[in-house]
Amino acid sequence: MKNFVLKILIWKMRFIARMTIKRYSPSIIGVTGNVGKTSAKMAIASALSSDRHIRASSKNFNNELGLPLNIIGDWEKTGGIFFWLKVIFFGISQLIFKNPKYPEILILEYGVDRPGDMNYLLGIARPQIGVITAVGNVPVHVEFFAGPEGTAKEKVKLIAQLPTTGFAVLNADDEKVLAMKSETRGRVITYGFSSEADVKIIGFKNQLDMETGEAGIVFKLSYNGNVVPVKIPNVLGKTAAYASAVGAVVGMIYGINLVKIAENPTKAETPAGRLRVLRGIRNSVLIDDTYNASPLAMGESLEIFKSLKAKRKIAVLGDMLEIGKYTMGAHEEMGQLAAKRVDLLITVGLRGNFIAEGALKNRMPKNSVFSFEDIHEAGRLLQEKLKAGDVVLLKASQGVRMEKVVREIMAEPLRSKELLVRQDKTWLEKQGLYE
Repeated sequence: MKNFVLKILIWKMRFIARMTIKRYSPSIIGVTGNVGKTSAKMAIASALSSDRHIRASSKNFNNELGLPLNIIGDWEKTGGIFFWLKVIFFGISQLIFKNPKYPEILILEYGVDRPGDMNYLLGIARPQIGVITAVGNVPVHVEFFAGPEGTAKEKVKLIAQLPTTGFAVLNADDEKVLAMKSETRGRVITYGFSSEADVKIIGFKNQLDMETGEAGIVFKLSYNGNVVPVKIPNVLGKTAAYASAVGAVVGMIYGINLVKIAENPTKAETPAGRLRVLRGIRNSVLIDDTYNASPLAMGESLEIFKSLKAKRKIAVLGDMLEIGKYTMGAHEEMGQLAAKRVDLLITVGLRGNFIAEGALKNRMPKNSVFSFEDIHEAGRLLQEKLKAGDVVLLKASQGVRMEKVVREIMAEPLRSKELLVRQDKTWLEKQGLYE
């Protein structure tokens, strides 16, 4: 019965979404990739929001229900049957009565889990601008494809359908993504750290002041001889720089000045769980990257430690899910990298054991490696081990629920309801950690 109701709901949402696009004819920007989709989407929104009426959900509404939901209205969370009835009623109403507030531009995520997913989503909304962030050698959801090439083949459909007047925005640093430029009729614009990129990221630096806890990244964007500085607070790593470059490319496509675009990232909120810097107990610093994990993303997160100065570097790493036959090798590789970058390693989950094994094989001391299947046990050990001046990276796939550890080692106001309400509720709400 539930499957029947779900099929009916999916069909109705698809129909209403298609009719909504036909009714309002918005410009559509589509974003796909295995890492950085939501960050890129929000950077595009930041670049366009001051000049255009846009819609971009901060959530990853990117599947057969989420994509239509974002087309129909501006919802930040879903609910039960009454929520979906409300959405359907609202959608039909704005088909009958024109909604003067309907956005001029939709910025949509296109999520791909299995072969055929992209065709289904493109059957609902075909973008005029297609952005592909990164694929990597071991992409997420690869277990449902023959290999990484199958994942790339599915994602390239986003730009293969572009009209000749469209734009394909591609990551010049990812070989699989760059190779896609021959698959589109649209104009190709590349971005990245590569000297061959059209929009180049140069002078990148992670900044972290252990005394004040202030953190951020600084870099410059270069395009056609124009160079502008960018500073993004409360985040570390290259992901935000890539996202900023995507925002710059799309903003310039819409005729917005590069200098104006570069000012906007400093005003945007860093998405929750994406390399965001938080205050920890005992004057520690947390790098919260708990939203999701893939080998490419986890590797980039560990690389952050290379440029950071801290008394001690700790990584809490958990299972990377949905990578199929690459599971053992990819997890061991992360352990080998961690052995070079961190002083203390805590792993969580059955697959996390392979991370620990990889670290030990790479001669990381046994007394610096701890493995747990239970997330709470890992959190308790981390609380015991934390000292002033420690920097802690936390990362795993969503199914591990690593954000629970973040909550346990947040600064003291989170641990006392009275203090939380009196002192730090506003700050925690902004971080997405107050309920």
